[in-house]
Parts: sequence; structure tokens; C-alpha cells
Amino acid sequence: MSRRGGFTLIETVISLSILATVIYLASTSFLNLAPKYKLERAAWEVAAALSAAKMRAVYEEADFRFTAERTGYRLEKRENPSKPWAVETKRTIEGVSISATNSPVFTPEGGVAGLATVTVSNAWGAYKVTVAITGRIKTTRL
Repeated sequence: MSRRGGFTLIETVISLSILATVIYLASTSFLNLAPKYKLERAAWEVAAALSAAKMRAVYEEADFRFTAERTGYRLEKRENPSKPWAVETKRTIEGVSISATNSPVFTPEGGVAGLATVTVSNAWGAYKVTVAITGRIKTTRL
């Protein structure tokens, strides 16, 4: 009576090829989700930057302006109306396109001048971040 103590070479090769196929399929499905997560992260970051500009305007008693760029944004600060805008933050976000209808200016009183709709988009879809006259910031998936 012969007793087998291990796997044959053919069994090992078949098992490894099945494992490789499963890993390949899983990795391609995760790679297809990458644009979705880049879009969500970018929309969250834009909304957070707008909220930070609003908060800093009140806290530092200065005007803050959010300016959208093609692949990012800038936060600019102005101590008083006679001084020019100074760039506080300049951020590039990879994998998305950003556009805005206006550059909202947050004032020390907590309001905003220049209402805006910021659109963040890529191949997966788009998000709209709106700034109301009261300074309320709302994110909506398009």
C-alpha cells in the first residue's frame, strides 16, 4: 500500500494558476474603483478648504478667497481692502478637474461675497460644492 505524502507538480501548478487568476481579477476591480475614491476625496477636500476659509476669516478677522484652478485650488488672504491678496495655500489634487463659477470671498462677519458653485469631476462622475450667501457649504453628487 503506497501512501502519498504531498502534492504533485501538476496539482501545485493548477492551484497557483487559479490563485494568480483570482488575484488578477481582484486587482483590476480595485483599480477601476480608484477614480471613484479620488473624486470623493477631492470633493471632500474642496468642501473642507471652503469651510476652513470661512472659519479662518472669522478667527483671523481678515478676508479669505477661494480660487479654483484646473487641477487644484488656492486660498488667499487679505488683511484689509487696500492690500493685495496673499496666497496662503496652493493645493494640487491629482486625478480630478476643478472648475468654479466664481471665487467666493469669506468675510470676518461670517458671510460670503461672490456666491460660487465648485464642480469637481473625473471619469467616474462629478460633485458640486455650493457656497450660499449665508456661508453654508453643501456638497451634492451630480
